Amino acid sequence: MRSWGSVSPCLVLLLLGLCLVGVVLVGGKECNNVPTERVSHTIRARGIEKDATSLGEEAVGAADDGAWKGGQDLGGGVLALPKLGALLGSWRKLLASDGWNQRRERDESLPVNLNRAVGNEIDDDVLVEFDDWGQAWRTIAKSLVDGNDAKRAEISRTHVTLQSQVADEIVTRRGSSESVVDRTSIPGDRIVSQPEPAFVGLLKDVSLHKVRLGADSPQFMAQNTNLQYLLELDVDNMMWSFRKVSNLNAPGQPYGGWESPASELRGHFVGHYLSASALMWASTHNEVLHEKMNALLGALKECQMSIGTGYLSAFPSEFFDRFEAIEYVWAPYYTIHKIMAGLLDQYLLAGSKDALDMVVEMANYFYKRVKTVIEKFTIERHWRSLNEETGGMNDVLYRLYTVTGDNKHLELAHLFDKPCFLGPLALQADHLSGFHSNTHIPIVVGAQMRYEVTSDLIYRSIAEYFMGIVNSSHSYATGGTSVSEFWTDSMRQGDTLHTENQETCTTYNMLKIARTLFRWTKDIKYMDYYDRALINGILGTQRGQQPGVMIYMLPMGPGVSKGRSYHGWGNKFNSFWCCYGTAIESFAKLGDSIYFEDDGEIPSVYVAQFVSSDFVWDSAGLVLHQSLKPLNAEQSILEVTFSFSHATIVRASQDAVIHVRLPSWVRGCRAHLNGQEIESLIPGKFLSIARAWSSDDELVLLLPMSLGLEKIQDDRAQYSALHAIMYGPFVMAGLSTGDWKLGHKENLTQWVYPVPAAYHSQLSTFSQFHVNGEYSGSLYLACNNGTAIMRYAPEDGTDECGLSTFRVSDPFGNYSQLSAGDDKRLVSLELFSQPGIFLQHNGEDKPISTGPPSCLQHKTMHSVKKRLQMLGDCPAKGSVFFYLPGLTGKSGTVSFEAVDKPGCFLSSSFSGSSVLGGVFLRCKTSRNDNTLNAFSTFDVQMGVAAYHPVSFIAEGQHRNFLLAPLNSLRDESYTIYFDMG
Repeated sequence: MRSWGSVSPCLVLLLLGLCLVGVVLVGGKECNNVPTERVSHTIRARGIEKDATSLGEEAVGAADDGAWKGGQDLGGGVLALPKLGALLGSWRKLLASDGWNQRRERDESLPVNLNRAVGNEIDDDVLVEFDDWGQAWRTIAKSLVDGNDAKRAEISRTHVTLQSQVADEIVTRRGSSESVVDRTSIPGDRIVSQPEPAFVGLLKDVSLHKVRLGADSPQFMAQNTNLQYLLELDVDNMMWSFRKVSNLNAPGQPYGGWESPASELRGHFVGHYLSASALMWASTHNEVLHEKMNALLGALKECQMSIGTGYLSAFPSEFFDRFEAIEYVWAPYYTIHKIMAGLLDQYLLAGSKDALDMVVEMANYFYKRVKTVIEKFTIERHWRSLNEETGGMNDVLYRLYTVTGDNKHLELAHLFDKPCFLGPLALQADHLSGFHSNTHIPIVVGAQMRYEVTSDLIYRSIAEYFMGIVNSSHSYATGGTSVSEFWTDSMRQGDTLHTENQETCTTYNMLKIARTLFRWTKDIKYMDYYDRALINGILGTQRGQQPGVMIYMLPMGPGVSKGRSYHGWGNKFNSFWCCYGTAIESFAKLGDSIYFEDDGEIPSVYVAQFVSSDFVWDSAGLVLHQSLKPLNAEQSILEVTFSFSHATIVRASQDAVIHVRLPSWVRGCRAHLNGQEIESLIPGKFLSIARAWSSDDELVLLLPMSLGLEKIQDDRAQYSALHAIMYGPFVMAGLSTGDWKLGHKENLTQWVYPVPAAYHSQLSTFSQFHVNGEYSGSLYLACNNGTAIMRYAPEDGTDECGLSTFRVSDPFGNYSQLSAGDDKRLVSLELFSQPGIFLQHNGEDKPISTGPPSCLQHKTMHSVKKRLQMLGDCPAKGSVFFYLPGLTGKSGTVSFEAVDKPGCFLSSSFSGSSVLGGVFLRCKTSRNDNTLNAFSTFDVQMGVAAYHPVSFIAEGQHRNFLLAPLNSLRDESYTIYFDMG
């Protein structure tokens, strides 16, 4: 057995490099399917919840110090989980497919799918031999290796320093006649040295300190909701488990969920909080948050000093004894990664020297642990332990190396580059099926960082290939990936549509990969992906503006809801799932990736996203203002305006270049600079303008939005008709409890059209005040399974809101037709969430039901004359009512009289047998029928549901669908993929 100390650092790196391209050094590498090493967070959490319940609240809350010191289990120990081989599948031998000894061009052929090349036998202990990988790699990637050698010769630096985002404070007041920028120097103890770029041509990140979101943008509202949540969380409660492990007094109460003392993943959210608060402080300079995150750092420092070894976590170090012994434990390195990344972010974004000291101590501690494992056993034992989820350990260690330059950190980073996963990607083989998605996406993020640190082109190739196959063969229309946390076979998404799709952690990490690829290549396709995934997969994962209420999965099935999945909406103090952690980071950095800078002789900025915002462009001595005109479906133009003002420090007038992304989804676009039209704009390219910009300049970009269809990524015939409806980058979800039959493919604009602007003001909700037994309050007119009912007040953002809102429509398209006086007009009551479905009566004393009268059309193309002709033959005149003042005479009330049944009115049940009742057509028996008058009079208010500005109506074979952006929905039932066969 070769000891660690007898191998030179250079040889270690060489051996690790050979491992990656597949040369077996000490036996075979394996990515196995042992359940304790491959199981999802959800399954582990279920077991822990069950175990914690059996303990009882007292046992969990009253953990004694002795148990914490000794690492004894408090409900977060070894879980008796069944074998999951049948669920997860097994690793197959890598060279089962033919043709690997020939170079394959990705753009000309489909990727090899290892999982289809062999049978479906299950073997939990398969070892995948990589003996032939060296030859395969030499054949496939010789040009990359040759190019890599040349690249290295050009680069004199041994590592790259990450860009610090500590910068001058910007406080921008928007909405006034002028933008005032107050730039104040940050105290020196928070300043980090100015970095250098990695490679010539690589785009530079723009500091979050330099960007402020516009107060009128949805991104600002989402950021502010997240800020409120970060401010609500209590430092003592977050620190409770850390202090217990450190044998310190622990005031407060531990939070629940995955941060509870029973969870083996406890502490992970605190790491995310460190990152999120650093990102949010850079984005807002909120001083209350700054004080809170400094208090958290101080408490963590006390814990690390108390332990005395450099170790820092909310669980005892004995968890790593189990990890290194290949015994069951819930992903301890996953949590350590979050803590280390959070500390590093606190240094890079907020300049905390204490945070840097702590993360260095942690890295040195784990360097010694891994070194001991390799000395005691073999490097193979370490590789095997990586079958457990380790988060982005390689990424954070590469980032740390760029700060410290310490080779120990570089070597340790290499040791978390999982060879058995990255190797096939280096060979451009799609082997993703069966892998836990969010275990492995961060490894690719780390591979990207390895490329930036070492300039090794193999890792660039890995990232580009990985992004390509995920986006083309393993993704949904939203840009998200994974089903029940795992990947399925390539081009096999059709039978994965249900509630447990698109873990939001995976979207968070895929966005990292996409933005880095854009920085490397300036290829717009990566920002097109970024836009789609951010808009559909991140922005809609908060429940409106409720702080701390977020989702884990984004359901994709027919008739699903964000609130109806295994996890549903989380609780701000008792969830703390992995996706809560990535969410608070995502919503803290929404100013990220809007702008990038090019490090050339002439100041140059790339506008990659269209978001109302201000960017302090120091190199040009300017502040760039971007504003968006509110988008609506009828106009279908995204109008973006760029204007300029001089920064506080005014530079001499100089040329500067602005490059504006023209998305690939645009069908023709226009631009005007100071009123002069710019010609020859090409979608999928950049609009680049160089000039000496001044405060008099204005650049206006007009991007036409259009509808389109996107087929599901499945090449089987039975799924060929499944398509999502896109509107630019927006996924349009149809309000539906399960219907998904559209039956169209051609001429999209003939059967999908914008909700007319006039419809927005026609939405109303009707209610009555009832007193019955113990209940006293308003009941609302609504529909339930095709029948009109009176129900309790609907909760905002639910299906019940849509079923309690009606469009008071004119069946003839013109209220002047057949008018019966100023106080009486003809109307029909259309269900908000079911366009084309109307309330209709079925005769005296019969329940009011719903139906689709053939004479009542939506399309404004029908003339009044045509509508009158259709009405003459209409079999459903029961859908037309006189809309008149309430029969009781009360102000602000209305009643509905059937046109074909004079003296008969919509009336709630007055049997007195139930608080909730049906709605009937009741006819007057006398002029002063006070009882009927009361139950036929409704208070009227603005609809409790409203059309989104970007809403469409899609005509289906059996019913019509109201389409709205997926990210605008909360608990409403929806369908994304429609059957168009």
